[in-house]
Amino acid sequence: MKKIAYLASRVTLPGSLVRRTDAFEHDFMMDALRGPFAARGLRVEDVSWDDPKMDWSAYEAAIIGTTWDYWDRLDEFLATLERIEGQTKLFNPSALVRWNCRKTYLRELESRGAKLIPTLWLDTADEAAARAAFDGLGADDLVFKRQVGAGAKDQHRLKRGEAIPEMRHPMMVQPFLPMIQKEGELSFIFIDGEFCHALIKRAQPGDYRIQSTYGGREEKITPSADDLAAARAIIDTLDEAPLYGRVDMLRGEAGGLLLMELEVIEPYLYPVEGPELGERMAAGALRRIS
Repeated sequence: MKKIAYLASRVTLPGSLVRRTDAFEHDFMMDALRGPFAARGLRVEDVSWDDPKMDWSAYEAAIIGTTWDYWDRLDEFLATLERIEGQTKLFNPSALVRWNCRKTYLRELESRGAKLIPTLWLDTADEAAARAAFDGLGADDLVFKRQVGAGAKDQHRLKRGEAIPEMRHPMMVQPFLPMIQKEGELSFIFIDGEFCHALIKRAQPGDYRIQSTYGGREEKITPSADDLAAARAIIDTLDEAPLYGRVDMLRGEAGGLLLMELEVIEPYLYPVEGPELGERMAAGALRRIS
């Protein structure tokens, strides 16, 4: 049976002493992929992306999965992906990852027609720049996010006049939109360029962060035709359809969806809400390695 490497990390692999509290999502993904891949003669093995002993040429392909520590080791991560790609096929490709790993890619998508939340980009997020952002965006309630990051790590929601915490990383700043608490964040999962499933992610009462680490919860939805078209338009901005991608969106005041993220590196793909995910991923991977 041919082998497929599912790139994980020491913070998500089962049995790890430093396992993240949301690493059950890794288990859900592995449960979803193993059967459909095995039915096609492919064995999925979860391995740490930074394991120096790995012979990547022993695998038919590698799929970037729960590499949920890369943002603090970006240069090492990108170099490793290029090394893997030199020995086997990599999904998604390292060039796409390099483009997507810095949230400044959103500016390029905006130039291609994507509708974004108004955003300021602070390469140096010192106190003066942070305070000026309130006037720059004309808002009294802002969210500061790392330009390279995920899972709301080192993220701050600040109101005008509050103390500014130390922010050591380049940041992006956006007005806080109450719709994240009223409706939630919509996620659309695409496999091989085709829509698979959608869900809405809601924060627990009193919070705005929708990740499971902070008590967020998910619910499968059937999106409206307009909402699905908005998400599909984001995937269509790419030169080639990736094996997998997740489009995260938030509804604006006018009712249309605004792009928050296009995740094509290591997004959780919510197999519980999308029972067809494993079959679609296996079929798509087999097409690409055949």
